[in-house]
Amino acid sequence: MASVYLPNVGMGISEATIVKWLKAVGDSVEAGEAVAEIETAKSTVEVEAPVSGTISAIHFAEDTEVEVGTEIATIDG
Repeated sequence: MASVYLPNVGMGISEATIVKWLKAVGDSVEAGEAVAEIETAKSTVEVEAPVSGTISAIHFAEDTEVEVGTEIATIDG
């Protein structure tokens, strides 16, 4: 099992909004594949899967503001 965390995308950025999930629970992902799009005050960034496996949980809905470093999804390998 591996966690997908909201990445630190820039100096002074402490939170971001999950704009869109590109994968759903039960979907297979490869390491490095984009699983979500997040938006900060400065940019929109894709969050990549850290490992290959299956999305087993999504912890936040779209349009939710989340702090950097927070687990946003879980992947079972």
